[in-house]
Amino acid sequence: QVQLVESGGGLVQPGGSLRLSCVASGTIFSIDTMAWYRQAPGKQRELVAAITRGGNTNYPDTKKGRFTISRDNAKNTMYLQMNSLEPEDTAKYICNMKISTTPTLTYTYWGQGTQVTVSS
Repeated sequence: QVQLVESGGGLVQPGGSLRLSCVASGTIFSIDTMAWYRQAPGKQRELVAAITRGGNTNYPDTKKGRFTISRDNAKNTMYLQMNSLEPEDTAKYICNMKISTTPTLTYTYWGQGTQVTVSS
């Protein structure tokens, strides 16, 4: 009933910027926490940033100052602004949302991911 679709990935040079989007569609009563994860070949999936429905954010120390997570509740959309990108940021970026489809039924959903490649 719920689908998450990411967009905005691509190829960018070191030091460049990208803005990722994730849109949730389907039967949605409310969306609690939204988050971005990333996974590179041979590495474990890691949390990039998270944001609560009220706008409180959580960034790993290595992401602070370069990445900014935001959300538009009216559009069921989450964004990730990435600046000063480094080759080490190359990964598939995956959308995650905790969504209630009814007042009492909540589930964690994942998107398919969008590829970000940082290379000269």
